[in-house]
Amino acid sequence: MIRSRRGGRHIETAELNITAFMNLMVILVPFLLITAVFSRLAILELNLPGSSTEPANPQELTFQLEVTVRENQIEVGDRNLGALGIYPNAADGYDYEALSKKLSEIKDSYPDKTDASILLESDIPYDTLVQVMDRVRVAEIVEEAGVRRKDLFPDISIGDAPVAGGA
Repeated sequence: MIRSRRGGRHIETAELNITAFMNLMVILVPFLLITAVFSRLAILELNLPGSSTEPANPQELTFQLEVTVRENQIEVGDRNLGALGIYPNAADGYDYEALSKKLSEIKDSYPDKTDASILLESDIPYDTLVQVMDRVRVAEIVEEAGVRRKDLFPDISIGDAPVAGGA
């Protein structure tokens, strides 16, 4: 220890011993890095649908798939032509199987089409949105060899559903 003399008194200065702390850090930092869980995030890019109030030229009318999720049913339709199918809720909830079947038929009719809009009423649960998005993006076809996945409409836009009754 170092002693200094100041004004007739002896003052001892304490030494800082960080050896124990350094030992702890040498062990703790690699342990935390090894045991850290590096999670992989799956991100699905979504778009906002275009404005439906813009007037369209009759020559530019193309098929625009819209899936509208309401509290009591799911509607599949074309923005320009209207409804292609309405699927009321079953006793156990939404009829996702009928939705998948209809979307597969539409994909067979429009094989180059990759975009779709999902329109939701207010107060639709998030889980329902995820289930509908999964059905719109990919169809699972059960075969003897297993389950085969078929891409349907991977480019999804999300928006608010128009008020029921066409108002």
